[in-house]
Order: sequence, then C-alpha cells, then structure tokens
Amino acid sequence: MDIAQLALEEAALKTLADAVNDRLKEVKASMQQQLVGNGISKVTASLPDGTKVATISRSDAKPAAVVVDDDAFLAWVRTAAPDEINTRLVTEVRPAYRTAVLAQMTAAGTPQVVDTDTGVIHEVPGVEVRATRSLTHSVRPTSGGKEAIADAWRNGQLAHLNLIPIAATEEQSA
Repeated sequence: MDIAQLALEEAALKTLADAVNDRLKEVKASMQQQLVGNGISKVTASLPDGTKVATISRSDAKPAAVVVDDDAFLAWVRTAAPDEINTRLVTEVRPAYRTAVLAQMTAAGTPQVVDTDTGVIHEVPGVEVRATRSLTHSVRPTSGGKEAIADAWRNGQLAHLNLIPIAATEEQSA
C-alpha cells in the first residue's frame, strides 16, 4: 500500500471515528436520561429479528467521604490525632491517615470517626460523604453479540439507525 492510499484511509477512518464518537456521546446521554427518568436499571438491546446482542445496565453513584475544607479537616486532625500531622514548610495531614480516615467515613456513610482507644465518636469538620462520580451505564455484549451486530450491519439491518451521521451532502439537504 502506498503512502497516498494510507493517508486517505487514515483520514477516512479518523473522520468516521469522530462522527461515531460524537453520535455515541449523544446516544449515551439520551440512554442515561431514559434509564434515570424511567427508573430503569437494565435494558436488553436486540436486533430487529429479536436476537439479543447486549445488556445495558445503569450504575448508580456510590457515596464516598471527601475533604471539602482542608483547613477544617487539618484543625480536627491536629486535635484528634496530632501524630498524624506532618509539619514541613507546609503543614498537612499524612496521606496514609487521610486515606484511612476517609475510608472509615465512607464505610460508615457519615463524616464521623470513632477513636478506637476511647470509643469517642468525632464529628469531622471539612468532610462530606457524597457521590464522587456521575451516574452512568455500561453496555455488555452477549456471547456472540458483537458478531451478530457486525452481520446485521453488513446485511443492512441497522440502516434505520443514525449510526454514522456524516454531514448531509447538498443533494441530501436540498
């Protein structure tokens, strides 16, 4: 294959990939809106002939403890666990302790920790337990689903879908 043909093939593939990725973002957003809006957690994708090709499952955001006010969190650690403070040019909570205490709060679902020596429950300022990722969903092809979709594509069974929305030509838009 000569370089001119490779250049054309790469340009064509890049154009198609960009168009497909843009369309995928639109469809994924619409799917997420439908899943959430209708309270659906799972839906099956099937070809026009009824062949099941994938399962789409909603993933809900999981709450986690996050420091939202570093100064308040640092002040609390200075009082509750002063040995967990590193003092350099900048004073900060030791990363291992920060990770451990946030994990404890995530597990408890509340910005509180228990002092294992005294049993005292501490409200931890500067920390909230909240969703750390946006709602999303996953697409899991069935066994043979990818091949069935490829065959359906080649046979024109997916022509009714707007899968590759390359800009309309003047002839099509007239």
